[in-house]
Amino acid sequence: MGLFDKIKGEFIDIIEWVDTTSDTIVWKFPRYQNEIKMNAKLTVRESQVAVFLNEGALADVFMPGMYTLTTQNMPILSTLKGWKYGFDSPFKADVFFVSMRQFTNQKWGTKNPVMIRDAEFGPVRLRAFGSYNFRVKDAAMFVRDISATNPTFSVEEINENLRNLAVTRGMDAIAESKIPVLDLASNYNEFSTFVQDKIKPEFEEIGLELTKFLIENISLPPEVETALDKRSSMGIIGNLGAYSQFQAANAMENMSNNPGGGTGVGGLGMEAAMGFAMGNQMTNMYKQNQFDPTQGMQNSPANGAVPPPLPTAAQYFFAINGQQAGPYNYDQIPALIAAGTINSDTLYWKKGLTEWKSAYYDDDLDNLFKNVPPPIPGF
Repeated sequence: MGLFDKIKGEFIDIIEWVDTTSDTIVWKFPRYQNEIKMNAKLTVRESQVAVFLNEGALADVFMPGMYTLTTQNMPILSTLKGWKYGFDSPFKADVFFVSMRQFTNQKWGTKNPVMIRDAEFGPVRLRAFGSYNFRVKDAAMFVRDISATNPTFSVEEINENLRNLAVTRGMDAIAESKIPVLDLASNYNEFSTFVQDKIKPEFEEIGLELTKFLIENISLPPEVETALDKRSSMGIIGNLGAYSQFQAANAMENMSNNPGGGTGVGGLGMEAAMGFAMGNQMTNMYKQNQFDPTQGMQNSPANGAVPPPLPTAAQYFFAINGQQAGPYNYDQIPALIAAGTINSDTLYWKKGLTEWKSAYYDDDLDNLFKNVPPPIPGF
């Protein structure tokens, strides 16, 4: 290489930036101690701006286009350098390319739950997250106030600050709105617009423009959501007593359609009695104790304030005409004896027995047989 070629290589005469990244905001043109030749070609592509700095001071700004650098199109730099009209010597300057494209789908979210006061639930902890889009609005301001002399400046280097701004202003707007927690989901769009308008001026203070702000979700702690799910389930079910009776009726219908699920007439009668008993019990509990599955029993007497439940009367089953019949309570049996349906030899079973026995083995039944008057003589 000759001396002339070496000297020629020390000067830069083509200045451009081909951006192959998706997250670079500012890129400094590398000089490597080279100077820029007067009449050099500057290419600024669409969605770019070129900013010249002289010894750290902001100079000329070039919008998209192709330029031949002269003192005429570098008025600020010419003034800083003290160039006269037509000055044609090489010069040194820092050239920063700024991307003006939109940086989309930037995520924001609360790191920890934020406590707010809700009219219905009282103090609750909320978490929220969403996304936002932004772009550089004033390239010169952004280079001067934010990126400074960094050779490259990416989205991630400023995203933390922008996310904190979004979370702080967003949650503050939610708290100020006084909208009930259960109605927040229906107001995401209104919140998003409100927060965007509130944050925009703060983005503009550093040369940025907030083009979109979205709230994607506002959530409660898992344990609160579980309680709300239970409450929603009860709202769908409606009247607890009616629902319990409906379930008991379905169980009876299933038993009658499934011969293997019962033991004849007696088995069906037992299942029917149990179903109705369960429905009535649930109905009474719902009416008297105001049962709320999310909060337990309400208005219940303190422990020990009421007597314990009455002992359950024995239920008897009898073998009548080769089939199981029952259950019958103690008060129903005299009618069966009087009608001749059963006698002391009739087989019976009740809870606690391991096999069927004759009725006279049961003291209570035997007393009933003894208390029935004998047949009238001659009849």
